[in-house]
Amino acid sequence: MKRTLGLLIALSLLMTSCVGNASPSLWGQYPTPTPVGYVAPAVSSTAEVIAADTSAPASAMVFSESPVYTPTPSPTNEAFVAVESPVATMTSTPTSIPGGPLVLYYTQSGDWLPAVAKRFGVETNEITSPKILPETGLLDAGTLLMIPDRRDETVQYSSPLQLIPDNEVVFSATALDFDVASYVKEAGGYLSTYREYLKQGWITGSGVIERSSYENSINPRLLLAILDYEARWVRGTPENQFRIDYPLGYENFRNKGMFLQLAWAANHISNGYYGWRTGAITDISFSDGTTIRLDPTLNAGTVGLMYFFSRQHTLNEWLRIMDQTSGFMSFYQNMFGDPWGRAQLAGVMFPPNLQQPEMVLPFEADSPWVFTGGPHSAWEHDGPLAALDFAPASDKTGCVSNPKWILAAASGLVVRSGNGVVVVDMDGDGSEQTGWNILYLHVASTDRVPVGEWVEKDDRIGHASCEGGVSTGTHLHFARKFNGEWIAADGPIPFVLSGWVAVAGEKPYEGKLIKGDQIITADVYGQSRALIYRENDK
Repeated sequence: MKRTLGLLIALSLLMTSCVGNASPSLWGQYPTPTPVGYVAPAVSSTAEVIAADTSAPASAMVFSESPVYTPTPSPTNEAFVAVESPVATMTSTPTSIPGGPLVLYYTQSGDWLPAVAKRFGVETNEITSPKILPETGLLDAGTLLMIPDRRDETVQYSSPLQLIPDNEVVFSATALDFDVASYVKEAGGYLSTYREYLKQGWITGSGVIERSSYENSINPRLLLAILDYEARWVRGTPENQFRIDYPLGYENFRNKGMFLQLAWAANHISNGYYGWRTGAITDISFSDGTTIRLDPTLNAGTVGLMYFFSRQHTLNEWLRIMDQTSGFMSFYQNMFGDPWGRAQLAGVMFPPNLQQPEMVLPFEADSPWVFTGGPHSAWEHDGPLAALDFAPASDKTGCVSNPKWILAAASGLVVRSGNGVVVVDMDGDGSEQTGWNILYLHVASTDRVPVGEWVEKDDRIGHASCEGGVSTGTHLHFARKFNGEWIAADGPIPFVLSGWVAVAGEKPYEGKLIKGDQIITADVYGQSRALIYRENDK
């Protein structure tokens, strides 16, 4: 009876899902000749190349202590004093391993074995370690990996220097004490008097930065620095009308205005950052058609920055921007002080043995819903495939109200509620920059849970709608974050809801939910094969 009813209801559903030319160069030519071929990462803190015929025991490995970094005050009009990104020295002598030279790589927080293998161009079963490596999950930071050296000497590699820590790119604990409005007002530039009209009404310049940071989970310091570096909006005045209309230089009428320019920027920062996390991105291309291979020991934050600046610049321009002493990062530090010091105080992005807390499907038991979207982007078009879509079964199509309740998948404190969004902070500290957080998107304003309310598992969040973002029909967009970083639904920490495990498809939205021998394939048209019922698990 239940299945027959479900077939009739689901068949009535229609598609339900979330769905230029650059300006003249400002950067000139980089004076240093472009490097060709691989240069061993002498300044990298994470890897070195060794020969495979040494014979000292593994116990002879000696690791130096990590350096201590002292944060510098955030200067405004003071002279810039360069502070280098961290470089940890280390020496090691491995056991004798046949098969040619190896790369010794010391894992970083957030590393996943399949991604590391893709960056180095090897298979996962070719990577060995003195430690027993987990078959699934993240690798503990500082784990020694011995990787066959398969680097191509005929291609051009990027520098191995890490420019910016991961938690200065995502909206993490390093931004907890940062007051965007106060900084913008004190800076006194064009942004301090800027206003923009969005769907919800007029919003100040600092309000645009804050909203962009929260929605995309991008650090507001980074957005401000990019805006000032490219267009002088924060501490100065744009030089022409083009930089007022298109402050980041992306000339497309669909991205006119600061809010949409920042959305475009966040999209590309996320594309690089999360593409590096998963191993999907190993090289980058430039506006002049050239391509370089990314050094495999870089961190996600640096790659996110590199990828963004590659979108609008030639290789020579990009090399100048990436210069540590005179490029973007010296500009960034002049605005905000030492990012590595803040990162050290905030701690690692991912603690050892991190797992998702228990979560349930976000709707009532024995109530038919439809799995309309497999893993797809968390917010903008690109970035991590962190979100799942569910639609309440209905005999009406399109963006219509629905009385069925969205329920809390886990307990926590509501820290954001508005514009179709509810965010629940699972550790209850009142910040979505720390710990586990759940995003519920397209939640109707009517009956939506307010900010400050504590919800237990299965408490009511609100009703599915089309509010917030872009939607072709009433549904719930559902995603997770940890320490400000979106967590891929099908990755080292899989999305598990009432025992159903999310699996990505060949394309975004085309994934599955698997529970034992049961498989439900996502269907944006809401056909019966995508019906899902939550069992009574109370």
